[in-house]
Amino acid sequence: MAAGYTAQIIAARESYVAGVSGIAELTATVQTCVSLWESAFAQADVTGTDLLDRRTMALIARSAAIRGEAVLLIRDRLIPCADWDLSTKDGTPRAYRVTVPEAGGSTSTTVLAAEVLHLRLGVDPVAPWTGQAPLRRASLTASLLHEIETALRDTWRDAPIGSQIAHMPEGSADDMAAMRSAFKGRRGSALIVEGVAQAVGAGMHPNAGKVPDQLTPDLQRAMPADLLDAARGAICAAYGVLPAMFSLSAQGPLVREAQRHLAGWILQPMAELLAEEASAKLGGAVMIDVGRPLQAFDAGGRARALSQLIEAMGRAKELGLSPEELAGALKAVNWGGGDALA
Repeated sequence: MAAGYTAQIIAARESYVAGVSGIAELTATVQTCVSLWESAFAQADVTGTDLLDRRTMALIARSAAIRGEAVLLIRDRLIPCADWDLSTKDGTPRAYRVTVPEAGGSTSTTVLAAEVLHLRLGVDPVAPWTGQAPLRRASLTASLLHEIETALRDTWRDAPIGSQIAHMPEGSADDMAAMRSAFKGRRGSALIVEGVAQAVGAGMHPNAGKVPDQLTPDLQRAMPADLLDAARGAICAAYGVLPAMFSLSAQGPLVREAQRHLAGWILQPMAELLAEEASAKLGGAVMIDVGRPLQAFDAGGRARALSQLIEAMGRAKELGLSPEELAGALKAVNWGGGDALA
């Protein structure tokens, strides 16, 4: 196995490219969260540019979820970059050397920062020119989820689940060998036959073998279900997905609130960062809205608020209030819309 400075650089580069370690990304929990990000960005409303099409938006979301950042080369379209390094001045990127993937091999080119669209999440003040994926920021929990799912997978693959030790009267060696070989490969119904004489030799009374001994491991003491749910919930929370959304008892209101939380507190701020970067690099005001396509708003609450607003306006008219007085009252109760009424 290689050792030394070169091996350390290669390992660090692999970790940088692959995300955290390339293991937690294999779990269904992470891929579910990544798919939610990807689907939300794919149907987001983008105004001000035609370069951020739905395919590109989905690609940006997946790259941001796995790597914490996304770099796209600005040409007649946005070209995703597989790898990049950069130079900075005052902590701000000044030039990039980007690698563009090709079917016959990647190509590298050096461009100015203005020619690159760079989205960064979880920026560290020590290195403000790079982003960090949720799994990198929660690497301990990601490793825990990986270890639990790996242990459960190995247990169900290798453990003698459903196997038993059946104590039988001693027969000839050939008969016992033939009986043992007859049960090979029959997982779940396999019996390991042990003769009574062998049990006596091991210090056990023959009557102790009347009931078959189970070989199925007792997983309940290790609490795998509780640990797995906790690890899954922590990973979902790191991605901004409320863990209760995946509860078997989750109802429609809870799912809608979880969707609103994801869109309002996680995805829309990401969209604002991307819109700000695109506005600075693409030469026009770019706006990205995630909430409207996802219907991530309280439709019932808005309908009730509108009904109460109309009722309040009618009541104000009966009382003879001026538009200015009504606008001031609306602002006082934080309804908004006072300027339009004025």
